[in-house]
Parts: sequence; C-alpha cells; structure tokens
Amino acid sequence: MAKLKRKLFAGPAIRALREERGWTQAALARRLGVSPSYLSQLEASQRSLSGTLVVDLARLFRVNVSAFTDDHGDKLAANLREALTDPVFGSLDIAARELRTAAVQMPHISKALLDLHGRYQALEASYRALDEAAESRSSDHARSGTAFEEVRDYFHFIGNYIDELDHEAESLAGALSTAPGDPLECLKAHLASRYAITVVEAPSTSPVPFVSRLDRAARHLTLNESVSRPTKAFALARHVARIGHGDLIDRLAAQPTFLNQDSAAICAAALTNYFAGALLLPYSTFRREALRVRHDVERLAAHFGASLEQICHRLSTLQRPGDQGVPMYFLRVDRAGNITKRHSATRFQFARYGGACPVWNIHQAFEAPDRFLVQRAEMPDGRQYLSIARAISKGETRFNAVRSRYAIGFGCEIAYADEFVYADAIKLGDDTAFIGINCRLCERADCLQRAVPPSHRSVAVDPDRRDGLPYLVR
Repeated sequence: MAKLKRKLFAGPAIRALREERGWTQAALARRLGVSPSYLSQLEASQRSLSGTLVVDLARLFRVNVSAFTDDHGDKLAANLREALTDPVFGSLDIAARELRTAAVQMPHISKALLDLHGRYQALEASYRALDEAAESRSSDHARSGTAFEEVRDYFHFIGNYIDELDHEAESLAGALSTAPGDPLECLKAHLASRYAITVVEAPSTSPVPFVSRLDRAARHLTLNESVSRPTKAFALARHVARIGHGDLIDRLAAQPTFLNQDSAAICAAALTNYFAGALLLPYSTFRREALRVRHDVERLAAHFGASLEQICHRLSTLQRPGDQGVPMYFLRVDRAGNITKRHSATRFQFARYGGACPVWNIHQAFEAPDRFLVQRAEMPDGRQYLSIARAISKGETRFNAVRSRYAIGFGCEIAYADEFVYADAIKLGDDTAFIGINCRLCERADCLQRAVPPSHRSVAVDPDRRDGLPYLVR
C-alpha cells in the first residue's frame, strides 16, 4: 500500500462499523491484535491509523479501504470554513487545522452547525423574498432552493454512489440485455411487455416544451419527438425506475434526516435519475469501457448512445466498494456562473454559495463551444486536478426551438491524469492555473480576476497607488 502522506483519522467510521456488527471495543481489539485502550484512542480520533491497520480493518469489516479515508472530513471542513465566513458569525478567524479537527473528531456536531446555518439561510431568504414581493411563489422558491442544496449536500457527503440502487439497476440492465447504442427501443419493448404501457412520440403543442408524459390510467406514455434520442432513452429509464422500483427509491429517500419538508421528494427525484443513469450505463460494463478508451467521453457517448452530460455524470458515480473507478468530480454551470449540478467523489471543493472561480476553465468553455478545454488546476489546499470543460446545449432539436446553454466540467486529482486521454493535450508540469473555491474564500491576494476581497481579510486603499486591484489585501 502506498505510504500515507499525512495522518489519517477515521474514528467515527470505525465505531459505526463496529456497532453495526454488535462488537464491543474489546472484541474488535482482540481481532485486530491491539489493546482496547489503543482502539479507544483510534475511535476517539486521538490516534492516527497506520497503513497496515487500514488494510487490517478493511479486511476484517469486508469493506473497501476508502471507508477509512478522511475525505469526508476534508469536505466537511471545507463546508464549515465557507459557512463560518457568513457575517452572522462576526469576524471569526479559525485556523484550517482547527476546522479539520472539528470535522474529523466531531462530525455530527459539525453537520449540526451546517444544518443550523442552512436554516438561518432559508429564514433570511424567506424574509428577503417577502421584502421583494408579497407573493407566495417567491417564498416557495426560496424554500425549494434550500431543499435542492440540502439534497446536493447529501449526495456530496455519500460520494455520489448508492450501492443498493446501482446493483438493482445493473441487474435489470442485464436482464434486459440492453444493446449498446440502441437503449431506446429496448426500453419501449420492456414497458410494453412488463407493464402494458404503450410508448408513442408526438410533437409538443405547448409553449412550454415537454420531454415525456405518462398517463397511468390509460397505460400510455408520450415522448416529445423533437428531443434528442439520448434524452428520450433517459426519460423512459426514469419511468421504468418509478414504476418498477419506486418503493426502493422512496425508502432510500426517507433515510436521510432533512430539514426542509420538500427535500425528501427532491431526493427521490434525484435517486430516480440515478437509477436511470445506472440502467442505461450499467456499472461493470461502463467502467470497463471507460478504462479502455481512457475516459474519452465522446467515444463513450457514441458507444452507449448517451449524451456527453449523461456520460460525465455517470463517471462521477463509479465508486462501488471493491470495484472503484477513478474518483471524479462533475458539475454543470450556466452562463451566469450558477452551479446547477455538482457531484464529486474527489476532494475538490465546490462553492456552496456564490459563483465559482473565474480562472477556472469551465467559464471559458462558452467561448469555444465545440472544443474540450483542458487545464491543470491547483486548489488552495495544494491539491492539483486535471480539469476538463466543454460547452453543451439542451432542448428540442427543431427550428426556432429555445435551447438552454451550459458548460460541463469534470476531472480528477492529478495522480490519475494518465488514465484520461485529455492529459495528452497538456504538459502536466507546466502552466498550472491557481484557482479557488470562490473570491470570498480565496487566499490569493494577487489574483487580478478577484471580484471581491476575501471575507476574512481586511483591505487597504492607497490614494497614491493604483495596481491591478483598487485595494490591497492585508
């Protein structure tokens, strides 16, 4: 096993696995060949794990070694750091090491603090909405936005992989023997034979275009004939998920403890999408092909009859214990810089509030809509990533149709770069772009793309001096 570069703490994970099996600390210590006091210190995150002990724990609990990595602590610490920059907390100056200690040793308290801040954000958003307009739709929108953020965080913290749902979808894909390149006709046949549902295609007659409409009573499903073939296939896969596996999806959606009353329904919709992606791109087959073509998303899209966005999204979920793919992040942004999707199995730090770093190549993708942009990017924590971006458009494929335009970004830590064909486009030792989470959190005082000063630093203005920025960051 590779030497660990820094101390590794996994007390909560060890304790949870031990308690799931009903073992006492003494029993687990005996199995590991360590003293009960030493194990107690491990579970309290007062002692770090050695590489040998990580392997022993993984073998004993029959889990992947990733169960004991502290990536979740990194993610939680990053979210804590961003939340604590809110002016409501005053001028707190908490060191990164202190935040990480809190995230690793007190994860439940840390998450409770984030939940409390989320409630505060929701309440303030509601007040702002009431001030701006006395319409109930405005306040409903504020609440639903908070629910979406809550569901995003749920997927973020579980590494964007749902084992039970993924296996269920892969099993169905095997039973259907879906032929790569033509999943649409296979799903039409399955809906007809298994559920007596007839699928037809028709033009949209509404000013608001639709993708699919299911009339359960009439056993009739209509697809918009003007949307792309991958979009039609994904729509049918979603209906298969809800009709045949809705109970499983609802049970999984009910497990997280959400604060917002709308979050469970939004989570169920996200899990339905997850099942659809796993059905169209079954895990083992898709992972093997991704490795074979070095994660060339255009070749994968052609092979499986899917869209670039579907391919990139699925690549970010390949974290099955014992059969993991390359840990990746995936996101989608609009032209205003709003992150409309974000998923990650990496330690990449996304902005929870506000826009993303303007130095990041995902914003440049709109300027070159027919090209993949490749960048070596370094985050403030020193971790480097292979970052790939591409502009896409979505909507009906007909004259004068309204189309939505986005940029998708995906990538991996630089250690995995050789497994991506896109790494061939750059020299991995040159031209590193130093990016941040967003300007409010970025420590790089000399960045000329900075929109606002760091929220936790003071500024000075020299009337006799004018540099690239109108102020100096202290």
